[in-house]
Amino acid sequence: MATSMQFELVCPDRLVVSEAVDMAVVPGSDGDFGAMAAHAPLLSTVRPGIVALYTNGKVVRRLFVSGGFAEVTGERCTVLSEEAIDLSLVTRADVVSRLQSADDRLKEAVDSAEKARAQQDKTVADALQAAFETVTSQANGAHAS
Repeated sequence: MATSMQFELVCPDRLVVSEAVDMAVVPGSDGDFGAMAAHAPLLSTVRPGIVALYTNGKVVRRLFVSGGFAEVTGERCTVLSEEAIDLSLVTRADVVSRLQSADDRLKEAVDSAEKARAQQDKTVADALQAAFETVTSQANGAHAS
Protein backbone atom coordinates (compact mmCIF):
# COMPACT_ATOMS: atom_id res chain seq x y z
CA MET A 1 0.00 0.00 0.00
CA ALA A 2 1.28 3.47 -0.89
CA THR A 3 2.36 5.63 2.01
CA SER A 4 2.37 8.93 0.15
CA MET A 5 -0.22 10.76 -1.88
CA GLN A 6 -0.09 13.53 -4.44
CA PHE A 7 -1.03 16.97 -3.08
CA GLU A 8 -1.95 19.81 -5.40
CA LEU A 9 -2.85 23.39 -4.53
CA VAL A 10 -4.31 25.30 -7.45
CA CYS A 11 -5.16 28.99 -7.79
CA PRO A 12 -6.91 30.51 -10.82
CA ASP A 13 -3.64 31.76 -12.29
CA ARG A 14 -1.24 28.94 -11.40
CA LEU A 15 -0.44 25.58 -9.92
CA VAL A 16 1.06 26.53 -6.54
CA VAL A 17 2.14 23.11 -5.28
CA SER A 18 2.26 19.63 -6.77
CA GLU A 19 4.22 17.16 -4.66
CA ALA A 20 4.06 13.80 -2.93
CA VAL A 21 3.37 14.05 0.81
CA ASP A 22 2.56 11.62 3.59
CA MET A 23 -0.34 13.76 4.81
CA ALA A 24 -2.02 17.09 4.13
CA VAL A 25 -4.01 18.81 6.87
CA VAL A 26 -6.63 21.09 5.33
CA PRO A 27 -8.81 23.72 7.06
CA GLY A 28 -12.22 22.34 6.12
CA SER A 29 -15.31 24.40 6.81
CA ASP A 30 -16.45 21.80 9.36
CA GLY A 31 -13.00 21.51 10.93
CA ASP A 32 -9.48 20.57 9.94
CA PHE A 33 -9.06 17.20 8.28
CA GLY A 34 -6.03 15.10 7.42
CA ALA A 35 -5.79 13.44 4.02
CA MET A 36 -3.49 10.46 3.52
CA ALA A 37 -3.01 7.70 0.95
CA ALA A 38 -6.01 5.36 0.73
CA HIS A 39 -8.33 8.07 2.13
CA ALA A 40 -12.02 7.64 1.41
CA PRO A 41 -13.31 10.02 -1.28
CA LEU A 42 -14.25 13.41 0.16
CA LEU A 43 -15.38 16.80 -1.10
CA SER A 44 -15.23 19.75 1.29
CA THR A 45 -15.38 23.49 1.30
CA VAL A 46 -12.25 25.09 2.74
CA ARG A 47 -12.20 28.02 5.14
CA PRO A 48 -9.35 30.56 5.27
CA GLY A 49 -6.46 29.01 7.16
CA ILE A 50 -3.31 26.88 7.08
CA VAL A 51 -2.71 23.86 4.87
CA ALA A 52 0.09 21.85 6.49
CA LEU A 53 2.04 19.29 4.45
CA TYR A 54 3.76 16.41 6.26
CA THR A 55 6.57 14.10 5.22
CA ASN A 56 8.22 11.59 7.57
CA GLY A 57 6.06 12.78 10.46
CA LYS A 58 7.14 16.43 10.20
CA VAL A 59 5.55 19.53 8.74
CA VAL A 60 7.56 20.38 5.65
CA ARG A 61 5.44 23.27 4.40
CA ARG A 62 2.67 25.58 5.60
CA LEU A 63 0.53 27.50 3.15
CA PHE A 64 -2.21 30.01 3.82
CA VAL A 65 -5.33 29.62 1.69
CA SER A 66 -8.15 32.14 1.48
CA GLY A 67 -10.80 29.43 1.29
CA GLY A 68 -12.09 27.29 -1.56
CA PHE A 69 -12.74 23.61 -2.17
CA ALA A 70 -10.91 20.34 -1.56
CA GLU A 71 -11.25 16.98 -3.22
CA VAL A 72 -9.64 13.91 -1.67
CA THR A 73 -9.30 10.49 -3.28
CA GLY A 74 -7.22 7.49 -2.27
CA GLU A 75 -4.28 8.80 -4.32
CA ARG A 76 -4.62 12.59 -4.30
CA CYS A 77 -5.69 15.69 -2.39
CA THR A 78 -6.46 18.75 -4.50
CA VAL A 79 -7.23 22.15 -2.99
CA LEU A 80 -8.66 24.92 -5.17
CA SER A 81 -8.31 28.41 -3.70
CA GLU A 82 -8.52 31.99 -4.94
CA GLU A 83 -5.31 32.78 -3.08
CA ALA A 84 -2.44 30.80 -1.57
CA ILE A 85 0.63 32.14 0.21
CA ASP A 86 3.66 30.24 1.49
CA LEU A 87 3.68 31.27 5.16
CA SER A 88 7.47 31.18 5.29
CA LEU A 89 7.42 34.27 3.01
CA VAL A 90 4.93 36.34 5.05
CA THR A 91 6.20 39.16 7.29
CA ARG A 92 4.49 41.00 10.13
CA ALA A 93 4.47 44.12 7.90
CA ASP A 94 2.57 42.16 5.22
CA VAL A 95 -0.06 41.16 7.77
CA VAL A 96 -0.43 44.68 9.22
CA SER A 97 -0.74 46.19 5.75
CA ARG A 98 -3.37 43.67 4.71
CA LEU A 99 -5.39 44.21 7.89
CA GLN A 100 -5.27 48.00 7.47
CA SER A 101 -6.33 47.76 3.83
CA ALA A 102 -9.24 45.47 4.71
CA ASP A 103 -10.34 47.79 7.54
CA ASP A 104 -10.19 50.79 5.19
CA ARG A 105 -12.27 49.02 2.51
CA LEU A 106 -14.82 48.02 5.13
CA LYS A 107 -15.15 51.62 6.36
CA GLU A 108 -15.42 52.99 2.81
CA ALA A 109 -17.97 50.46 1.50
CA VAL A 110 -21.22 52.15 0.56
CA ASP A 111 -23.56 49.49 -0.78
CA SER A 112 -24.35 45.98 0.41
CA ALA A 113 -22.29 44.28 -2.32
CA GLU A 114 -19.20 46.36 -1.46
CA LYS A 115 -19.75 45.71 2.24
CA ALA A 116 -20.01 41.96 1.65
CA ARG A 117 -16.77 41.91 -0.41
CA ALA A 118 -15.01 44.09 2.16
CA GLN A 119 -16.19 41.85 5.01
CA GLN A 120 -14.86 38.78 3.17
CA ASP A 121 -11.51 40.57 2.68
CA LYS A 122 -11.48 41.37 6.41
CA THR A 123 -12.25 37.74 7.29
CA VAL A 124 -9.35 36.55 5.11
CA ALA A 125 -7.00 39.21 6.56
CA ASP A 126 -7.93 38.16 10.11
CA ALA A 127 -7.32 34.50 9.21
CA LEU A 128 -3.93 35.40 7.70
CA GLN A 129 -3.01 37.19 10.93
CA ALA A 130 -4.04 34.15 12.99
CA ALA A 131 -2.05 31.84 10.68
CA PHE A 132 1.01 34.11 10.89
CA GLU A 133 0.79 34.22 14.70
CA THR A 134 0.44 30.43 14.88
CA VAL A 135 3.46 29.80 12.66
CA THR A 136 5.50 32.48 14.45
CA SER A 137 4.73 31.08 17.90
CA GLN A 138 5.52 27.53 16.76
CA ALA A 139 8.84 28.69 15.27
CA ASN A 140 9.70 30.58 18.48
CA GLY A 141 8.78 27.54 20.56
CA ALA A 142 11.04 25.34 18.42
CA HIS A 143 13.93 27.77 18.94
CA ALA A 144 13.33 27.93 22.69
CA SER A 145 13.91 24.18 23.19
